[in-house]
Amino acid sequence: MANSKRDLFLKRRLRVRNKLRKMANGRPRLSVHRSNKNISVQLIDDVNGVTLASASSLEKDLGVVGKNNVEAAAKVGAAIAERAKKAGIEDCFFDRGGFLFHGKVKALAEAAREGGLKF
Repeated sequence: MANSKRDLFLKRRLRVRNKLRKMANGRPRLSVHRSNKNISVQLIDDVNGVTLASASSLEKDLGVVGKNNVEAAAKVGAAIAERAKKAGIEDCFFDRGGFLFHGKVKALAEAAREGGLKF
């Protein structure tokens, strides 16, 4: 029974998210989404079901519109760290979804850590 790439991705995303839910302890979730053209990230409060802060490579003020590379991911990571500080958030947990912690996702996480987020 060969599964499609999409099915495997969804299975991996649920596995990661369920493990993180067990150790969340009320902290917000830093959720990453990566497409072929853009990368975006959100700080989500799962208890209340609201987005606390977000950043994306689609934003013109970051200067990386239409780019999806490691440099763009690092700028998005730095932007989310800055916006999280403004919202009063220091601790969160990193939800990589079904994406591997490598390349763009890793660059985003390291930039967010350098910006002051702890996860």
